[in-house]
Amino acid sequence: MLFEPLFAHADRQPQQTAIIDDSGRYTYQQLAAMAAGLGMYLSMQTERPRVGILLPASAGFVASFYGTLLAGKAAVPINFLLGDREIAHIIKDSDIDTVVTIPQLAGRLKDTPLNVIDLTQLPKVPPAAITPRFPEVSADDVAVLLYTSGTSGLPKGVLLTFGNLQSDADLAISTVHLQSQHVFLGVIPLFHSFGILAMMIAPLQLGATVVYLARFSPVGTIKAIREHKASLMFGTPSMFGAILRLKDASADDFKQMYALISGAEPLPATLREAFKQRFNTPILEGYGLSETSPAVSLNTPHVQKAGSVGKPLPSVHVKITDDDGKALPTGQIGEIWLKGPMIMKGYHNLPEETSNVLTADGYFKTGDLGRMDEDGFLHITGRKKEMIIVAGEKAFPREIEDVLLRHPTVAEAAVVGKKDPGRGEVVVAFVVPREGQTPKPDELRDFSRQQGLAQWKVPREVRVVPELPRSPTGKVLKRMLAEEANR
Repeated sequence: MLFEPLFAHADRQPQQTAIIDDSGRYTYQQLAAMAAGLGMYLSMQTERPRVGILLPASAGFVASFYGTLLAGKAAVPINFLLGDREIAHIIKDSDIDTVVTIPQLAGRLKDTPLNVIDLTQLPKVPPAAITPRFPEVSADDVAVLLYTSGTSGLPKGVLLTFGNLQSDADLAISTVHLQSQHVFLGVIPLFHSFGILAMMIAPLQLGATVVYLARFSPVGTIKAIREHKASLMFGTPSMFGAILRLKDASADDFKQMYALISGAEPLPATLREAFKQRFNTPILEGYGLSETSPAVSLNTPHVQKAGSVGKPLPSVHVKITDDDGKALPTGQIGEIWLKGPMIMKGYHNLPEETSNVLTADGYFKTGDLGRMDEDGFLHITGRKKEMIIVAGEKAFPREIEDVLLRHPTVAEAAVVGKKDPGRGEVVVAFVVPREGQTPKPDELRDFSRQQGLAQWKVPREVRVVPELPRSPTGKVLKRMLAEEANR
């Protein structure tokens, strides 16, 4: 489970390229040898049940991940973009005493009592070592302890089992019709659930080739697409937006692309439409969370609806609920509850938070708001805790943001609620100007009305800012904007 395909491909197609990264090219035989050697080494380095991995997206990360599983331990990917406080919390909370890293990142672990393994100093393992003894694991055993990005406080550890990840990979592969001949372009970090599933487990299960960029850059991405003829890219809206701003990118760069899939944050309609118009290639939006391994619904090249996050994967049960947990009819907006084999085991060391989100009958309360349409497509309308109640009326930030983004002077928009003694809350919008443009607050408020927004949804205030605060994974930190609005 999870690790067997790597060694099967190493046996059947040893010289097939598995990974291309910033340091070179690795065959399936070489990758399996690296993983097997690390597995033996890690089993001798620690008796603890988990091992930390502090590495960029690379063959080294993949070998460390699979080596950790082969050692009979769970992997703890560490987001090296987090602050020192968050990283210290992850180390303490996960109870790891060993971390695999490289010199460029080892400084993030200074002043910790960890056994720091420098991946660059380990001896090369001969291909003969690629037939390790696989540990006995069950579907319910934890494979990954994955920490959230901490957008609402300290990162929470999500317990993902072998069964969670294997089932989600199987469903994603079959639903999107992924093939071994696809060339995957990995620009999502592998400390992110999106990256782990779509850019590591799925391609290696298929025996495909993955091209990793240690750090995303729009120029580097287009260069990699051209050089390696990448046919699959999973990215975030901000990544696709950066590519759209490139002057020398063209539709020819994407002509061999099978699918561009967006996740991790909402895809603005303006970006989706502009990208399709310029590059003649649609961005297909999907939906998932760290707690769901992550994929639960996807638009695919075969079945898609613009503005939705696709149809739920087979085996995923979606329930749209009211505040009492009762199912709502088709078309009505409510909280999204999910049930399926990819739902996490729970939060590490947080039994109360686990019981708050996992129901007795197996549903996970996402905290996201959305609706199912008559064709079975899921639409996300926002976060439940970000919904703004204006004099008893509901205002969904994403709807207002989409309207503001249609204005030619606005590059980015984020909407939050501000406490108001008369109406409970009012809408406040933060907008980032397009290059060379100067958004005018009154003009944007008038524009919102002209676009058909109800009066209570029209921003009471529009604040023009040079940039929006973001988490290390690119999500807008609305908590910080709400604090700013309420000062």
